[in-house]
Amino acid sequence: MLVACSLLPSPSNYYYRPSSLLPNSLTIAMLPLLRFLLGIALVSTSSVSNVAVEASNFSKPHAHTGKVEPFTPGDPKIKLDGKATSILRAGKPYQTQVQTGDSGRGLVIQDVDAPTHVVWDRILDFDNYGSMVPKCFESKNYKIIDHKPTKANNFLEKEIFTRMKVGFPMLKLEYFVRHFVYIQHHKALTWTLDYSKESDFDDSCGYWYIAPHPDNPEEKTRLYYSVGVSMFDWVPKFVVDFMSSKALTDATAWVKKFSEIEWAKEVAKGGSSRSSSAGAQVKNKAPLFALPFLGNRKKKEEEERLAREAAEKAAMEAQAALEEKKKLFIVRAGFRRYLLVSLVVVLAAYNINTVIAGGFLKDKSA
Repeated sequence: MLVACSLLPSPSNYYYRPSSLLPNSLTIAMLPLLRFLLGIALVSTSSVSNVAVEASNFSKPHAHTGKVEPFTPGDPKIKLDGKATSILRAGKPYQTQVQTGDSGRGLVIQDVDAPTHVVWDRILDFDNYGSMVPKCFESKNYKIIDHKPTKANNFLEKEIFTRMKVGFPMLKLEYFVRHFVYIQHHKALTWTLDYSKESDFDDSCGYWYIAPHPDNPEEKTRLYYSVGVSMFDWVPKFVVDFMSSKALTDATAWVKKFSEIEWAKEVAKGGSSRSSSAGAQVKNKAPLFALPFLGNRKKKEEEERLAREAAEKAAMEAQAALEEKKKLFIVRAGFRRYLLVSLVVVLAAYNINTVIAGGFLKDKSA
């Protein structure tokens, strides 16, 4: 139990004995508020110093070699009904369940207006996750192992080991991930923790499956994502909830966003079948006597216009993200100051009340 000691000088004939004081109504009423403010203020002040939980260790092995059942690469074979298809056509993620053994796992499906190679480039760009993935502060590969795909290793192509730091300003969790790449044969990527390193996650396993879209396989992608996470008891519940639920839709959202931005850049540069087909349509509609250089000039102007629009869109999104981050920082900073000031006021009032109550008891007993 936390005891607040008085900062005021006591009378020379007064001896402060907490056990001899009977709590009055003001003291009892203030205790719940004091506990609440103390708890919140301690969490808030930790974000001021930007302290991360120091449980991870690059040189020390994890406490176990796996609790969560790892994913198997390959097609999840999910049948989509009319409702699911409508959700995907609207550009939204569709959530469902997949059966693994005796339990189920959440799975998110998302359509992306970009080819599969563009989507894979974003997912495998682990060194830049800090600038793309929500709640990811740092990400860096520390080892890559190439493999010759064979039936014996289930056509494994590569292992990528990545150090990541995720969470919130008040609490950052560091963990070490071992990615297994099966793109050529299974169109998939799975991961577990790197159990040779100690992570802040108790366990984590995940899965990506990337397939050409059935309606437009050349220029669109249908991606599938699932993750299983086990957290230690000391991790706050709101962090556990985020990692186990909201992280599903957030993961597909950032892949969709940055894949489509990158694809728009490629289209603007004239490197896509979309721009080629559009050029063919313009050519068919052009008069027979049109000069060749006029068509080339128009095509070039159109490409430059698309490039400018893509660049402006990316710049506006980056600026909006920056402004939002500034607003959140201002709100958090103001909230922390309010809590600290409130805590000081409550502690001062509590101390004064304790001394006054003690004086009254002393006078009464005399």
